[in-house]
Amino acid sequence: MTQHSTGTELPVRIQTLGTGGPRPDPERAGPATAVKIGDETLLFDAGRGVVVQMVRAGIALESLKDVFITHHHFDHIGDVFDVALSTWLHGRRHAIAFRGPPDTKRIMNALLTQVYDKDIEWRSDGEPTHGGWSAIEAIDVAPGPIAETDRWRVFAEPVVHGHGLAFSQAFLKRWICYGYRVESQGKVIAISGDTVDCAGLRRLAKGADVLVQCCYLADAEIDSEHFRNLAKYTLACGDTVGKIAAACNVGTLVLTHHRPRDDMAMIERLREEVARDFPGRLIIANDLDEVAL
Repeated sequence: MTQHSTGTELPVRIQTLGTGGPRPDPERAGPATAVKIGDETLLFDAGRGVVVQMVRAGIALESLKDVFITHHHFDHIGDVFDVALSTWLHGRRHAIAFRGPPDTKRIMNALLTQVYDKDIEWRSDGEPTHGGWSAIEAIDVAPGPIAETDRWRVFAEPVVHGHGLAFSQAFLKRWICYGYRVESQGKVIAISGDTVDCAGLRRLAKGADVLVQCCYLADAEIDSEHFRNLAKYTLACGDTVGKIAAACNVGTLVLTHHRPRDDMAMIERLREEVARDFPGRLIIANDLDEVAL
């Protein structure tokens, strides 16, 4: 079900704020994607450097209200407190909601009460011009519709990210990863999160105008047992992402979450591999690329 029109058509854009992964890459910030609907921004993940990237993108920090976390690997949540604090320092006076898998609330509460509590109190009490600390809402969400306004609706789907590796059942009960589907004015944007091909990914991507898809390796780079396991269990790569997008009838496929590369010719190799499987518009994203719907 798609979001009803608000009467006045608003521009919808996707901006890849950070297209890297866990390994430091001077060419790419950590995972973060902005979905812009009119003057409103929805932020998906808060990887390394996200606040600086938002400033570079011209996003008004003080306007941010909604953050969606796909999972709790450090490269996706490493700068969540920077988002919380910097939006406040730049004038945010409304609550900001951080939604994500179970334990999102616990993580945010630990940051607010055990890690950065002195920083918050110092800035709130010592710099009264900021008007006192503005609220943070941390919300653990379940699959299904999780947030809605008259402009947009967001759905969460469970995805498979390392679940086939040799983890204990106790850990797997805690290891919940999501992708997200945004519907606005009849348009659909899918954010894969970190995942391999799975039923949840296909549900969120079905009929999407744009799929922002993790793609860590070109097929040609899957040349060791470690990388073969990574492509099978952890992160979709060039051998599968085009097939997924084609099967789901995606309009535009945006590839992100890239490994650091010295051989930039491998990007063109990746493009050729994916294009063999996917006939639609293909973008191998760099930081701050923007896609209009």
